[in-house]
Amino acid sequence: MSSLHLPLSRRGVLLAGAGAGAALALAALPAHATPRPFGRYGSPERRRTPRTLYVDPHGRGDFTTVQAAVTAATGSGWTLVLAPGGYRETVAVDTTRTEATWIGATENPRDVVIVHDNAAGTPRPGGGTYGTTGSATTTVQADGFTARWITFANDWLRADHPDITGTQAVALKVQGDRSAFHHCRFLGHQDTLYADSTALGVFARQYFAHCYAEGDVDFVFGRATAVYEGCHFRTLDRTDLAAAPYGFVLAPSTANANPYGYLVSRSRISGAVPQAAYKLARPWVPSSDTTARPSLVVRDSWLGPGIDAVAPYTNMSDAFPWQGQRFAEYRNSGPGAAITVPGSRPQLTAEQARSATRETYLGDWTPWKEC
Repeated sequence: MSSLHLPLSRRGVLLAGAGAGAALALAALPAHATPRPFGRYGSPERRRTPRTLYVDPHGRGDFTTVQAAVTAATGSGWTLVLAPGGYRETVAVDTTRTEATWIGATENPRDVVIVHDNAAGTPRPGGGTYGTTGSATTTVQADGFTARWITFANDWLRADHPDITGTQAVALKVQGDRSAFHHCRFLGHQDTLYADSTALGVFARQYFAHCYAEGDVDFVFGRATAVYEGCHFRTLDRTDLAAAPYGFVLAPSTANANPYGYLVSRSRISGAVPQAAYKLARPWVPSSDTTARPSLVVRDSWLGPGIDAVAPYTNMSDAFPWQGQRFAEYRNSGPGAAITVPGSRPQLTAEQARSATRETYLGDWTPWKEC
């Protein structure tokens, strides 16, 4: 399909369940229904800068697909303004297209949805399968990337493909240094948001402010140095499982040499799921880097009852127990943050917490000043 004309009984549930009904409706609007598709960001006739391109699925911009605009935007410093609608496609931003900015024209992420439906086990044309990385709807490798008010989604569903065992289905894989996402949404099930780097020795810094991410298994994962500030993580219910755990919110795979992994600050975790159905995190030590030492700090955040307060962490592999990794919390609240078994919830001291900040993690890069 070329747009989000999807029955709510299938993929539409994934989007509408997160409040994306507006996006589904807007994708079907006729071209004349929104007379100013690019809002306050100009138009092809009133271009903001020579390096601003306009994308609209109804043909009122420079391009009708995001990938076509990315392909045209060679070099550095391009801005893409995306009109309301559903963009059913895969998009790749390679390392040469640096300092790019994508803007959702309505300043509401529900209105602009980039979505596709590949999973790790989906057969590739010509043979083989996509694998986790290849499943990504959007892949960003370039440094200096910024996105505002956009939804990145992968609407592949297990129930539609009982024959496929590789159920990882990435909405966004971001690998570049200085990658910032403001007021964006990331929708999927397993492996929704892949915050990573281009190579083991590259410590990519990433910043997610006031974003929303949902999923079930390891739905925020990777080896980047990533700060999640004021974000909402929503755990999805599982009707295909008879017992907990239903999934794991965070799965960092931080390189051993990197002092900073994932920092979750002033955020919240919720979900209409049974009590203690989810683990807060588990460490990912991939076969490609068995020396990884995953790092995660969750601080000043609210954890709902869906998080297992007694045993919030578990192992992905018994060969790499979570107790040997760099996991800690500080001043969290909510039923999922109750410290009932102190040995299961390592806590930062007040002195340690003073360095567990966005400033420490991101160094001389200050993307919060651009909010």
